[in-house]
Amino acid sequence: MAADDDSGERRDERDPSDPDGAERDETPTERADRNWNELLQELRVTQTGLQILTGFLLTVPFQQRFPELDPALRLVFLLALGMAVISTVIVVAPVASHRILFRRSAKPELVSSANRLTKAGLATLALTIVAVVVLVFGFVSGTTAAVVAGVVALAFFVVQWVVVPARLLGRLERRYGQ
Repeated sequence: MAADDDSGERRDERDPSDPDGAERDETPTERADRNWNELLQELRVTQTGLQILTGFLLTVPFQQRFPELDPALRLVFLLALGMAVISTVIVVAPVASHRILFRRSAKPELVSSANRLTKAGLATLALTIVAVVVLVFGFVSGTTAAVVAGVVALAFFVVQWVVVPARLLGRLERRYGQ
């Protein structure tokens, strides 16, 4: 059953794409605004950590011991720096899109695009951190330690950022029969 709010916009009691939508009694516009605000909060957390990591990486070549890096570790450093830049661009992209689409009644499209960009940004951030782990372990403890630490870090990201949420999603889908 749907009802009109004061603006004439229909309130949906059940939106299959948003299991808690019925409990919130919100219009599609209100839902888009809520989703946008939630995404912005997530991006703020991500951007802060990413900026600190990128800043750290930008200082590395200016350290006295940088010339001691093995050529393979220099390549890992460049990979980590490149991935940090890519991550920054992807994570900040929703803000740039919002500026371009501001007051164009495109919030649902913006939320959808920002959702995809946030996922891509998190993936590139994970790869950046794995590369940094390889770099540091390689410099401090050698190649074997670097490879082991990189694999462990990557596995930890996959479990925490993919496997655990996928299991939760599976439970939700069984609960709501989707």
